[in-house]
Amino acid sequence: MTQQTFPLNTWYVACTPDEVKDQPFARKICNIPLVFFRNQDNEIKALEDFCPHRGAALSLGFVENGKLVCGYHGLRMGDKGKVASMPNQRVEGFPCIQAYATVERYGFVWLWPGDQTLADDSLIPELTWAISKDWAYGGGLYHINCDYRLMVDNLMDLTHETYVHASSIGQKEIDESPVSTKMKGKQVVTSRFMDDVYAPPFWQNALRANDLADDVKVDRWQVCRFDLPSHIMIEVGVAHAGNGGYDAPQHLKASSIVVDFITPESDTSIWYFWGMARNFKPQDQSLTDSIREGQGTIFSEDLEVLEQQQKNLLIYPDRKVLKLDIDAGGVMARRLIERAIKQEQSLAAKAP
Repeated sequence: MTQQTFPLNTWYVACTPDEVKDQPFARKICNIPLVFFRNQDNEIKALEDFCPHRGAALSLGFVENGKLVCGYHGLRMGDKGKVASMPNQRVEGFPCIQAYATVERYGFVWLWPGDQTLADDSLIPELTWAISKDWAYGGGLYHINCDYRLMVDNLMDLTHETYVHASSIGQKEIDESPVSTKMKGKQVVTSRFMDDVYAPPFWQNALRANDLADDVKVDRWQVCRFDLPSHIMIEVGVAHAGNGGYDAPQHLKASSIVVDFITPESDTSIWYFWGMARNFKPQDQSLTDSIREGQGTIFSEDLEVLEQQQKNLLIYPDRKVLKLDIDAGGVMARRLIERAIKQEQSLAAKAP
């Protein structure tokens, strides 16, 4: 039996609505092969990608009148996992396959991969920026061959920006500034503030986009917030120096939220839904597109580092990696993850 490495009784971002069109859509999440499709009410539903007749992948079939039709022998499956019909065959007694709770909200499709009796859509995190006209959002998706916890470590310690992202958001003051890590309820918060520095290229562009001078000194901040199972929101920004930094008036700063939804595909691969929400010039679509392109380039630089790190860890499974003060955010996030997994296992063991 393999060791459980991620919580299951929780909501993960599975895909975006535009990925599920008029044909079945396959995606593996938490080691579960799934098929997504739209039912008669155009709602996105998820089933295990397994035909109960001969075990074929239902995702290789097609959708007809809201039913999922197996492409092997034509078995028709309903959105709750019950067989509806099959040409010239009696299939009423066929066993159901597993259906998984899905919710379309905030521009994402959320999936609950664990105990379906516990699925509660009130537990989906509230994303005020996703429903406010005062905010704009642009993002994308990367598939990365690494343990999802490596990405958590990466995002909860932004020291690497100085080196991995030297041409865009990195600057020497990042690793020269102290880091504060705290637990606030069930949330891990890592913060770093850099006062009276010059903005790196990405933030110079953001200042100009908000009609602010880009050649003066600024106060810069990074506040990383981790929530279970693997969601990280990072408040980032710069303000003209001496005006309050993080708390500066809106007309003197450029600030955003870096959005990170890390969804395990397997023990060593992830679906990484990334993006940036901003609250300045939200109606400027060309600015949204420009930021998305720049951010996509930045995150692609992380991809190579993380995949090579994963390869090293698989080659040397017994090597101990070192932990420093800057790693505190990732360490505390991992403790929350481990605690959640143990609670799930304890609950499962007590079940009749």
